[in-house]
Amino acid sequence: MSGSQKITASHRSRLALIYVRQSTLLQVRENTESTARQYALADRAHELGWAACDITVVDADLGTSGRFSGTRVGFQQLVARVCLGEVGAVLGLEVSRLARSSAEFGRLLEFARLTDTLLIDSDGIYDLGDFNDRLVLGLKSTMSEAELHILAGRLHGARKAAAERGDLRLPLPVGLLHDSDGHIVIDPDEEVRTAVADVFSLFDQHGSALGVVQAFAGRRFPRRDTGVWEGRLGWGRLTHGRAVAVLKNPAYAGAYAYGRDRSVRRVRPDGTVTTSVTRRPRDQWPVLITEHHEGYISWPRYLQIEAKLAANCTNTGARPPREGPPLCQGIIFCGSCGFPMNTSYRRADNTADYVCTRARSDAVLAPGCHTIAAAAVDPKVAGLLLAALTPEHVQLALAAADQVHHRHQRSHRAAELAVERARYEADRAERSFAQVEPENRMVARSLETRWEAKLTVLAQAETALADLIAAEPAVPEPGSLQQLAHDLPALWDAPTTTARDRKRLLRTLIADVTVRHVDDARAHIGVRWHTGATDEITCDRRTNRNPQAAVLIVRELLDTCSDAAIAEHLNMLGFTTGKSRRFTVASIRHIRQQHAIGSKRNDPTGPGEITVPQVARILHIHESAIYPWLRSGEMTARQGRHRRWCIPWNDETEAYWRTRVQTSSHLTRTNPNYETGQAV
Repeated sequence: MSGSQKITASHRSRLALIYVRQSTLLQVRENTESTARQYALADRAHELGWAACDITVVDADLGTSGRFSGTRVGFQQLVARVCLGEVGAVLGLEVSRLARSSAEFGRLLEFARLTDTLLIDSDGIYDLGDFNDRLVLGLKSTMSEAELHILAGRLHGARKAAAERGDLRLPLPVGLLHDSDGHIVIDPDEEVRTAVADVFSLFDQHGSALGVVQAFAGRRFPRRDTGVWEGRLGWGRLTHGRAVAVLKNPAYAGAYAYGRDRSVRRVRPDGTVTTSVTRRPRDQWPVLITEHHEGYISWPRYLQIEAKLAANCTNTGARPPREGPPLCQGIIFCGSCGFPMNTSYRRADNTADYVCTRARSDAVLAPGCHTIAAAAVDPKVAGLLLAALTPEHVQLALAAADQVHHRHQRSHRAAELAVERARYEADRAERSFAQVEPENRMVARSLETRWEAKLTVLAQAETALADLIAAEPAVPEPGSLQQLAHDLPALWDAPTTTARDRKRLLRTLIADVTVRHVDDARAHIGVRWHTGATDEITCDRRTNRNPQAAVLIVRELLDTCSDAAIAEHLNMLGFTTGKSRRFTVASIRHIRQQHAIGSKRNDPTGPGEITVPQVARILHIHESAIYPWLRSGEMTARQGRHRRWCIPWNDETEAYWRTRVQTSSHLTRTNPNYETGQAV
């Protein structure tokens, strides 16, 4: 090995580090010769004069890529020892490959120069204090990095070219296989085929991936194992993640997609680099070939499923129809603050209210923010919907649809003429190119370029026509719409129609509902249709209010009768609660709490007596300052019912205690608001 004279006694008195690394675990398992050669460098260090006790092998990076140093524990240990001056030489098969990045390798060279550390490989011994050695290692590192870049570019270019043709063999989801010719076919296993097809049919039925999972309870779902058992068919439970993956995979729609995912690298605060995989939007996929192979569903149906899944994602602000009974859930807003209104269920009777979310979450109550019963809003909105879907309105909608259809046809005709003209220009350019003599290359090249330009214009015109045709909405049969208008009320009230079905039907026509406060008993409901039209109606805020006459009777009898006696009296008079039930003790207590009706029997004070809180409010002091006077006897009082203090009070007593408070400095310091007349 050349350059042995560069090794001094100072180098041999320190450690000789043997750095061993393989990029992947596959290389560790199969490229055993390279690993053995790296471990053999310990013998080379012994030949160069290092004692066996001073030779250390660093092999913690076996199976770790050298792209980033943050993931290589062995490399970090090597750099730390070099910086501490413990290392006399670092040995490797190719020293320039200690780090794939020129920046990291440059820092290692600088540390080695400052600590007089040698770098040794199969080509020689490098002293970083020598400018020529430093230059050679820098060039070798740059060339190594460029070599990797060129090789990676060639590999990725070849993969993308094959993918653009649809020939690149990609992993297939369960239910699809490669046949002997390399073509993608549906799995011949009938159980696998049926399970995958059921996922799409159940999604059409339930409208959500969670509904598919719940319908699959008790059934097993196929999977293709990976790793050592790659390709082997296995069975397991259908989870929500697997259901979403099946519904979002374009391979089931017969499409070939390449580049759906991309790797994103991020630098953490500690300097380590992490790699994560993110999903690209469909319009950013590098390669997408529809109708590439036979699938379980069509491409238009895949787009419908994609839009439905996006509408179900509440993280993006979507408000999908849920399974609860409230009809306007998710599309109702507060007319005072503009925030959405949540649905709150009462445990007692499982009824629901619409509650302003801002008043609940932010503890901010805008004027008019309130709670309204769902049973008060939903029938009004449903009545508007059913009134709008009459045969007369359907006939008007069909007439408008015909006008839209004719307008689309006129735009299609213009696009068809553009395609026809572009095809004629392309054929003309092709004929001109075919008539030129092959020897006249200058003219042939110009005509070929012109032909390619015309073909590009033709492709653009055909794409524009296809987009117009795909964007045209489908118009249903007039007869079916007329029949639906007649049967809709019966369908709406049918017991087989679920709450989610009613919500879906409602949202096809109504965009949102806004509730605006009028007074304690009424509210305005604003309905905005998808067409932009609006309607406004008035409704009662509560549908289960107790009769006002019953409330007056409770107020009159509370001081002389018990709650049970009042309930029995109301039942004898024929009164019922707002829910058409008999009055009970609990319902009487609810009326008292709702209308703030208190009994004088529960008041412990007698004539001319007040309580401690009342004295504190009069004197503008805290209640705790009064109790010492009561216990010492300075303030005359007695203990009434429930051991509550009853204090005799008149104008003279009030004047005396006001003077006491003013002359007590500790009370005025305790109550800084005394001069302003505000209570603590």
